[in-house]
Amino acid sequence: MRETVTISIPSLMRKQLSKAAKADAMTQSEFVRKALKTELFRRSLRAARAELLPKARAKGIYTDDDVFKAVS
Repeated sequence: MRETVTISIPSLMRKQLSKAAKADAMTQSEFVRKALKTELFRRSLRAARAELLPKARAKGIYTDDDVFKAVS
């Protein structure tokens, strides 16, 4: 189910949005949806990292190599 959200943005940002969307052959709505989806995903990754980092540090896991050794 889709819902509509109305936002206000500065004129310059609207011009940049229009140009970027055209460059990617998207509508402005598609461009904004993609950008929002990306930001929400990044936030979820940061939240997971914040939760897991202390647990990893407590087990002496600091680097990618440490992770690889722990799961191998």
